[in-house]
Amino acid sequence: MKQREGSKYEIEMELDKISSLPGHIIDQILSQLPIKDAVRTSVLSSKWRYRWAKIPHLVFDNKCVSVPSEDQTFGKNKLTHIIDHVLLLHNGPIQKFKLSHRDLIGICDVDRWILYLSRSTIREFVLEIWKGQRYKLPSCLFSFENLIHLELFNCLLKPPSTFKGFRSLKSLDLQHITLAPDAFENLISSCPLLEKLTLMNFDGFTHLKIDAPNLQFFDIGGVFEYISFESTFQLSLVSVGLYANKNARNVSLEAIKWHSFFTDLPHVRRLEIQCFFLKYLADGGAPRMLPKPCLDLNYLSLRINFNDREENSAALCILRSSPNLLELELLVRSEEQNAVEELTYGWVQDHWKCHLEHLRLVKIVGISGVRYELDFIRFMLLSSPALERMTIKPASSDGGWDLMKELLRFRRASVQAEIVYMDP
Repeated sequence: MKQREGSKYEIEMELDKISSLPGHIIDQILSQLPIKDAVRTSVLSSKWRYRWAKIPHLVFDNKCVSVPSEDQTFGKNKLTHIIDHVLLLHNGPIQKFKLSHRDLIGICDVDRWILYLSRSTIREFVLEIWKGQRYKLPSCLFSFENLIHLELFNCLLKPPSTFKGFRSLKSLDLQHITLAPDAFENLISSCPLLEKLTLMNFDGFTHLKIDAPNLQFFDIGGVFEYISFESTFQLSLVSVGLYANKNARNVSLEAIKWHSFFTDLPHVRRLEIQCFFLKYLADGGAPRMLPKPCLDLNYLSLRINFNDREENSAALCILRSSPNLLELELLVRSEEQNAVEELTYGWVQDHWKCHLEHLRLVKIVGISGVRYELDFIRFMLLSSPALERMTIKPASSDGGWDLMKELLRFRRASVQAEIVYMDP
């Protein structure tokens, strides 16, 4: 009996400690909890009751409702009920709203929630529609005047004629979206504070005009034909990937003077060339050097097919035009490495040589040990007098020991250069 009374007393003491927490500490705790757990804290004490109704960040994802995967209808209704319940009882400002759930969500419900949020001073809005057709955003979304971050997935955007832009927006992430060309240009140019822009898998436009004077980070991946930058003098981090599209006509960046892509990036410090972008940059041949060198570039990542002569030429063109490069990463497109063509040149021939005076770190991922890959490794070791470490990660473990012995025999311009072999 005494043991039970002691246990009851300890529980009451713990509840008293929880009840005596300062309000701002309670708010911090609630902000770290999934919304369903935050609502459950109402039973802790009178001080906690409905405290969750004032939390400014509302996140509705797979964590907020757990149902058997086969009961999709119940899951949809339960999620809708949860969001309706939270918004109904919420009595404070909403700064962030995120809806990302794998189940099908009623379009009318989403419209209603966005209309409700348009009356708040929301600063972050994330909407990810994982199932169904592209969700057409209601016009009231474009009245979110205080937005700083906007993230949309699987949506159709059609801004109203009265849309004047998101004047406070700093981060924009659009993935699997449909948008008219003029609407896209107007959207970007009407966000004067935009610093970060991500575009993935978009429909409706293939020519991109980026006019953003404060843009610092740009990440793009999709099927497109043209990128031009205006007033992007602060842009320093760029990742670009051009996907192969067998059903579309051949995309050629030579026709739009691909050299200007680099000329318009005068202060880029970190550049990642993904997917097949290097292949299309090389279409029609590459010059020995770019018209304007990338003086600020210190990190370069290239996805490359070493068996493609023109891709190698384009890669060397970029390397020669990056005199202050410190770190280089090469990701081998292994799916094309089997299609070997008989090339009549090597990386180490005189007309391929260049001096990478400042290069310190090199990482090569996905090699299989064919001649052209080894030629490039030999070329890098001979052309980099400041090289400190070269990391090699092959595509498979077959022949790994023989490959390592071959690499260790290569001459090096840097006496301190070490070769690190990583298991695949």
